[in-house]
Amino acid sequence: MASLPVPSVQAMVAATGGADVSPRYLRPAEAVAGDGEAQIPVIDYQRLLLELELDRCGEESARLHRACLDWGFFQLINHSVPDDVVEGMKASIQQFFQLPMETKKQFAQERGQLEGYGQLFVFSEVQKLDWADILYLHTQPHESRNTKLWPDQPANFRYSGAVKDVSDSLLAMMAKNLGLEREVIADKCNRGLQSVRMNYYPPCAQAEKVVGLSPHSDAGLLTLVLQVNHVQGLQIKRNGSWLPVKPVSGAFIVNIGDMFEVFTNGRYRSIEHRAIVDPKEERLSVAAFHLPNIHATIGPLKEMVAHEDDAYKTLDQESFMKLFYGTKLEGKSFLEQLKLN
Repeated sequence: MASLPVPSVQAMVAATGGADVSPRYLRPAEAVAGDGEAQIPVIDYQRLLLELELDRCGEESARLHRACLDWGFFQLINHSVPDDVVEGMKASIQQFFQLPMETKKQFAQERGQLEGYGQLFVFSEVQKLDWADILYLHTQPHESRNTKLWPDQPANFRYSGAVKDVSDSLLAMMAKNLGLEREVIADKCNRGLQSVRMNYYPPCAQAEKVVGLSPHSDAGLLTLVLQVNHVQGLQIKRNGSWLPVKPVSGAFIVNIGDMFEVFTNGRYRSIEHRAIVDPKEERLSVAAFHLPNIHATIGPLKEMVAHEDDAYKTLDQESFMKLFYGTKLEGKSFLEQLKLN
């Protein structure tokens, strides 16, 4: 499961000004959709909550259902995470990545572990590397936190609980949209897991030849991404090319993960996405990944396959995640391993 250690990209840029790019980071360019392409749907969280409280499927929940069916991505506005919590999280991330390199190394990933400062999904000395440094931490439930790896300026973990509440409400509405009882998914998410990945993408003079985060789909149920500064970089795969996502101010970018695709037997699909970098400015973001609890079984829900065959294997959560973290990020190749005939 563990990644091989790799040099800090931030340190490399500081030493060379970003002009000297190792061949291990260079990749061929891919087609990017033009600015005229449609943008991912925007969903109003407060309207969703009202419809959930009234126990009815209204216009906003219908809009959410279409977004999940057609896009697998949406932007969530008017969410319930307080502004001061969001801004505190942004400040904490910026403070961490501004620390001296020797200080950040105190939180480096330990051999055999995923958490800490470094990179993930590095399995060989020859594979292409991402142009990014990360701080990856388990945040929920509380007892899963390894505080030795938390920096002196830790991320604001009021944020962790607030974002998980948003994720749980979204999952409840998605269950309703799929004709499921709320408890079908809620029971699996009682004491559900959350991890947070804080991303630092340094500028690169050859930005068009590197990738900040390799194309992939996320493993879990739902991911909520917060854009920390003004520099854009997230792109999703749509109609064979990369569509740049233009973040709405104050919104979360939400995407469906592989586990939700498996749960729904392919009705809601996870979407391949990547991050690119800017030639002149750094980019920062934070992704909160939400998964079921450690006792949950990952497979098509029986309510979803009452009249059809299972399209995916069923695994316990530990086996599912070991397989995910043991697979190189490469499109949706991980999920292909779980498909049945």
